Amino acid sequence: MSAHQAIDKLRARLTTRVLGQADLVERLLIALLADGHLLVEGPPGVAKTRAIKALAELIDCEFQRVQFTPDLLPADLTGTEVYRPQEGSFKFQPGPLFHNLVLADEVNRAPAKVQSALLEAMAEQQITVGHDSYPLPELFLVMATQNPIEQEGTYPLPEAQLDRFLMHVRVDYPGAEHEREVLRLVRDEARRTAREGGREKLAIVEAVPAERVSVQRVLAARREVLAIHVADNIEDYMVRLVGASRDPSRYEIGDEQRLARWLAWGASPRGTLALDAASRARAWLAGRDYVSPDDVQSVAHDCLRHRLLLSYEAEAEAVDTDAAIDALLNRVAVP
Repeated sequence: MSAHQAIDKLRARLTTRVLGQADLVERLLIALLADGHLLVEGPPGVAKTRAIKALAELIDCEFQRVQFTPDLLPADLTGTEVYRPQEGSFKFQPGPLFHNLVLADEVNRAPAKVQSALLEAMAEQQITVGHDSYPLPELFLVMATQNPIEQEGTYPLPEAQLDRFLMHVRVDYPGAEHEREVLRLVRDEARRTAREGGREKLAIVEAVPAERVSVQRVLAARREVLAIHVADNIEDYMVRLVGASRDPSRYEIGDEQRLARWLAWGASPRGTLALDAASRARAWLAGRDYVSPDDVQSVAHDCLRHRLLLSYEAEAEAVDTDAAIDALLNRVAVP
C-alpha cells in the first residue's frame, strides 16, 4: 500500500468517526502532512477533541491530552528533573510534550510561562530544562483548542505564538442532518462500549495496530508533499497575497481604501510559508502533483486569519479578519 492509499484510507475512516466536520478533518490532515500545528476555535461539543483523539487511534503513535488551566506550570508540559536517592543523581522525567500528537485543550487558559514552553516546543521541536535540551519526536503535532464563548479567566495568545500555528481553524455547529448522525453514532458507541467492557478496550478493537497507519508511512507522505510542484506564477500569487496584507493601499479599488483602513498589521513571512505548505498538502490529498490557485484560496483564510492585526476602525465597523481576507482575495489577481 502506497503512502497516498494509506492516508486516503485514514481520511475515510476519520470521516466516519467525526461527522459533520469535513473541513476540520481536512485541516487536521493538512497539518499532519505539512508538519505544522493547528489552532482550532469553536463552541463546546463540535468534535474538536474527538477529531484529534480519533486521528491518534488511527495512527500507530503516542497521544497525550493536556487540559490547560491557570495553575498549570511549564514543568507540567515539559517534564522535570527527578532526584533518585538510590543513585544519588537527578534523572529527567519527560512530560506530555514528548508524545507524537498533543491536544492542548483550552490553550488560552494557561499563563504566559506555560505558553512560552509550548512555543519553544512548537517552534524548535525541542524543550529545554535547566541547561539541557531534549529533542521531541520527528512526528510532532500540537492541536490547540480555544472556546470563543467563554472568555472569563483566559489569557489571549500573544501574536508571536499565534504565528507559530500553521492554521487557525474555526469550527461551527453541524447541520441538523449531521447532528442526527452524531446522535446515532454516539448511541451506537455507548452500546458497543457496554458490550466490550470499557472505552479503552473499544478503541483498541476499532483500531488494532495492524490497521493503523505507521509513523514511517506518515513521514513518507510528508516527503511526497514536499515534492509537489509549485509553479513560479503560483509562488508569485502567494507572495502578492501576503504582501497585499502589509501594503493594502497598492491593491485598493478607487478611493474607498477599505483595506488600508482595516489592516493595522499584515502577515509575516510565516504566512507565505504556511500558504505554500498547506497548499501543497491539499494538492497531494486531491491526488495532484502540482498546486493550483484554488488550493491557495482554499487555505488562505485558515493560514492568514491569525496573522492579521485589525485596526480599531475595522472593529468599529464590525469587520473581522475573514472579511479582510475576502477583500484581499478579490483584489489580488489570480494567475
